[in-house]
Amino acid sequence: MSKKLGPWLQLSSQTLYENPWLRLEHHEVKTPAGTDGIYGKICFQSIAVGIIPLDEQGCTYLVKQYRYPLEEDSWEIPEGGCPLGSSPLATASRELLEETGLSAKSWAKLMDLHTSNSVTDERAEVFLAMSLSQGEADLEPTEQDIEVLRLPLAGAITMAMDGRITDAISVSALLKLHILLLGCEGDAQRVLTSLPAAIL
Repeated sequence: MSKKLGPWLQLSSQTLYENPWLRLEHHEVKTPAGTDGIYGKICFQSIAVGIIPLDEQGCTYLVKQYRYPLEEDSWEIPEGGCPLGSSPLATASRELLEETGLSAKSWAKLMDLHTSNSVTDERAEVFLAMSLSQGEADLEPTEQDIEVLRLPLAGAITMAMDGRITDAISVSALLKLHILLLGCEGDAQRVLTSLPAAIL
């Protein structure tokens, strides 16, 4: 059965591949110009979550891990996947603890974004975490290579600007936080209270 999607007409949809994390679909479509076309769509089974932890000294924490699809290491803010229907904030709290050993008492929603909206429906939620306490990390089997780096937030922003950080969620989140801090004269607490509160 055909389905109208904005100026597109989806004529058919077929699942070509599926695993616990994603589904690859092939669509036969009519384009906005009315011509015949095809579309490949990757549907994610989870929401991406990211966390910028910020301590009282103005430092944040990055993680470096090998990204299999890229075949290279990647510096990123702590991130993970939240199964659809689960709490992104609870997942963010768990991922922060697993990857860095950090817990946070204060949370705020920093942003929502779509990671690659021309081919996938994946969306992300990013949180600012403050009032941190240090515990023990508890890495998953796929994360045993993770390296944690504590550095001034300004250093992480520089890495996002000069290309040492290329992960889309990390770059977007760090630059948004940078702009918010500029507007609040560098007062991170003011930034936190200006954002939507997130309660665990």
